[in-house]
Amino acid sequence: MVGVTFINHDGSETLIDVQEGCSIMESGVRGGVDGIDADCGGQGACATCHVYVDKSWVARLKPPSDDEIAMLEFAIDTDPETSRLSCQILCTAELEGLVVRVPERQS
Repeated sequence: MVGVTFINHDGSETLIDVQEGCSIMESGVRGGVDGIDADCGGQGACATCHVYVDKSWVARLKPPSDDEIAMLEFAIDTDPETSRLSCQILCTAELEGLVVRVPERQS
């Protein structure tokens, strides 16, 4: 298991133990993190699992695919440096301690 911290827009934090190979989105939904709607169920087709990756972690993640970048255009209040679809971030041991922030609202 890999510890990932979700920070809600109100500043509250939820630490989730994520199974390797699972998406951050899937674990956040199962863990009851508010604000991750995941309307498409993790297919990368809705942008309702948008999160902001802590700046210290951005370079450690695989870069977003062209499809993910295109889908982020539908998300609200994106940040070109830190916005990601949490369904596209698969958990590996290297992500121990990852911090993501959940936006105030989804698209």
